[in-house]
Amino acid sequence: MSDPTQLAEHDPRRHTSQVRERLSEVTAHLCQNVTKIDDSWAQALFETTAEALAGLEKAYIDFEFRDEPAWRS
Repeated sequence: MSDPTQLAEHDPRRHTSQVRERLSEVTAHLCQNVTKIDDSWAQALFETTAEALAGLEKAYIDFEFRDEPAWRS
């Protein structure tokens, strides 16, 4: 999808695209912070959180592009 703002306001892909972008931003932020801190427990927390958010981001992508059977009509 090139520009989600071109989709109608009622189209869920317009909104899922925005959420997906935010998930991606937070994931990148967490990954950057892992290299900035020395606490191994905090690093593990950030890495685990980034992995979970990446999974959610994939679910949003699958929904937007109907890549999974569950999202197909």
